[in-house]
Amino acid sequence: MSFINYSSREINCKIVYYGPGLCGKTTNLQHVYGKTNPEAKGKMISLATETERTLFFDFLPLSLGEIRGFKTRFHLYTVPGQVFYDASRKLILKGVDGVVFVADSQVERMEANMESLENLDINLKEQGYDLSKMPFVIQYNKRDLPNAAPVEELRKLLNPNGSTDYEACAATGEGVFETLKAISKLVLIELKKSH
Repeated sequence: MSFINYSSREINCKIVYYGPGLCGKTTNLQHVYGKTNPEAKGKMISLATETERTLFFDFLPLSLGEIRGFKTRFHLYTVPGQVFYDASRKLILKGVDGVVFVADSQVERMEANMESLENLDINLKEQGYDLSKMPFVIQYNKRDLPNAAPVEELRKLLNPNGSTDYEACAATGEGVFETLKAISKLVLIELKKSH
């Protein structure tokens, strides 16, 4: 549910990066933040727990243009990956406009990926969202590691519906902006339908 700020003539959209612990959600956001023009971004806020952190910042990608005279501001969030932070994840998903699922490509993380994706689906349904009907992109991260599963296998397990997906190595930045552009575009298409 995008929020419209009439005084600043901005439409605020919320994009959440979801995935299992240590899959690269934070690394994605840190890369985007580091490469975004300082005038176009807010402060990065990090809420740290003992084992996880939630990151948040907003930015105004001027290149995306305007919708009916309004600029679009994107608020990017990561969710804690560990299972016992489920309440935090549900809270962060409130009012979400688009989701990036960051999958850990390592073979031994397949079960964690599947559990996290199932958890995302359950948490969205609880709030009245349908994952198959909302802007959704999958990123297969850590493609540079020697134990990375083949992309076909990842697709079969995590993307049976054929959602937009990208291979990435968030540590080097490969695939990070492609993923962000894809989810931003899908969110804007939804926005234009509803406004």
